[in-house]
Amino acid sequence: MPLYIMLSNLTSEGLETIKKKPERILEVEQELREMGVVIKGQWAVLGEYDFVNLVEAPDNETVARASVEVGSRGSVSLVTMPAIPVRDFIESMKQG
Repeated sequence: MPLYIMLSNLTSEGLETIKKKPERILEVEQELREMGVVIKGQWAVLGEYDFVNLVEAPDNETVARASVEVGSRGSVSLVTMPAIPVRDFIESMKQG
């Protein structure tokens, strides 16, 4: 199944929510699963982004819909990118 990197930044509303109820992060994970997106790894990070997620989804459309749905709530902004395993990338370079 295709992999995607999902980078997220909490808005002030999202920061307030996480401060009061940190387990909300796990609830969003379940909501994404119900939309067809499975979180394979999730990290809180320092720097430009607040969280980095490695997710699986059946296709670009599914992960795009989930990104819009979660982002439309106003608590987080997302950047989602397809991730190509390096070995697959190398193989595709040999074919071209």
